[in-house]
Amino acid sequence: GLFVWRLRKTGVPQIPCQFVHLYHVPNNRLITFQYFNFLKRMYVTQCNKDLSQQAKPKSDSIVSPFHELQQLDQEKKVVHKISPVSPVHQLGTKTSSRNGLRELKSAAETEDSVIPVGAESKEDRQWKEMKLRLDDLPGILARLSKIKLTALVVSTTSAGFAMAPVPFELTCFLLASLGTGLASCAANSINQFFEVPFDSNMNRTKNRPLVRGQISPLLAVCFAAACGIPGIALLALGVNPLTGALGAFNIFLYTCCYTPLKRMSIANTWVGAVVGAIPPIMGWTAATGSLDAGALLLGGILYSWQFPHFNALSWGLREDYSRGGYCMMSVTHPGLCRRVALRHCLALIGLSAVAPVLDITTWTFPIISLPINLYISYLGFRFYRDADRSSSRKLFFCSLWHLPMLLLVMFTCKKSVLEKEDKGDLPGGSHETAMEIRLP
Repeated sequence: GLFVWRLRKTGVPQIPCQFVHLYHVPNNRLITFQYFNFLKRMYVTQCNKDLSQQAKPKSDSIVSPFHELQQLDQEKKVVHKISPVSPVHQLGTKTSSRNGLRELKSAAETEDSVIPVGAESKEDRQWKEMKLRLDDLPGILARLSKIKLTALVVSTTSAGFAMAPVPFELTCFLLASLGTGLASCAANSINQFFEVPFDSNMNRTKNRPLVRGQISPLLAVCFAAACGIPGIALLALGVNPLTGALGAFNIFLYTCCYTPLKRMSIANTWVGAVVGAIPPIMGWTAATGSLDAGALLLGGILYSWQFPHFNALSWGLREDYSRGGYCMMSVTHPGLCRRVALRHCLALIGLSAVAPVLDITTWTFPIISLPINLYISYLGFRFYRDADRSSSRKLFFCSLWHLPMLLLVMFTCKKSVLEKEDKGDLPGGSHETAMEIRLP
């Protein structure tokens, strides 16, 4: 009886009801797993103080990896003690004081020289304004006008003037050479102005003045206008209108046809060959004032010579041309590039044989020029067969000396003016005018 009374007093019969009520939520749903964990934590923290979580003591901070470097930098710093200078100096101690000043200066320089490497490289990487100096302007303009290519154009014009079957006139020769050179400078400058975004992707042309920003586009266009307008006026008024018209047409053909075609079609090589064939024709027309068969023959020789010259050059620059977006035979049609170079090497032999037929040279010219024409044809065949950089390089360097030597041999084998006077074959004149020319 006492045991039952004790149970009723402690409320043991109500324990199951309290347990069921504890595991229900107010909205009459069973408790979730998260709520059970919450109750567990409450029991741990309130009822059983021994099981409560205790905060761990904070551990020592980990040494940063830069701490050792900072210590090393501090150790490297050298403190130079400057000894006080006595106010009284004797006259004989000038050298010692100078040495002391030098030591102090060197010590100060060593202290100042401890500059972070990143600071210098950061300053070097910053954008800097490029200032144009007058001393550098002639060299920049020479590279803008492609002075070597301009010299080649002027030399071929001089060859055409010298091959003309008329007496040599110095004033006309100088005016024709100067006007052709100015026209070539203008065409090359405009060409570089249009091709700045493409030249920047090529190793061969990435150092051009407009690409590097050494000269402004406005100044380049003004330089082209300052060369082109006086050059064409000089050819048209100082020489003859036919030569001036050929010069203006050549500028148009080079800048407006050849330059955009380089990124569109492989036909640009043939158009560029026409551009290179016009200067000797201009020299012939400057001397004679007419467009004869001899002028066309000289133009044909220059036309055929450019294919082995340029195709061999472009073969070694295929990566550059493809990177720049230029459509060249060596990139898109490598087999055609080699075949065209070989064909025009052989065409030089035929054109040299036509010169005496047109009564421009004697019959010794085809014989004397045959060895050099055969040699360049042999190198063209090697380039066609091997198709490697070595053969293309040999063909290119051969073309550099082949053209001046061929023109020199052609000039030495030129028929004299007296022979043509006797036959009455001088262009634009009769036998009486020929007799007047012969007289002093």
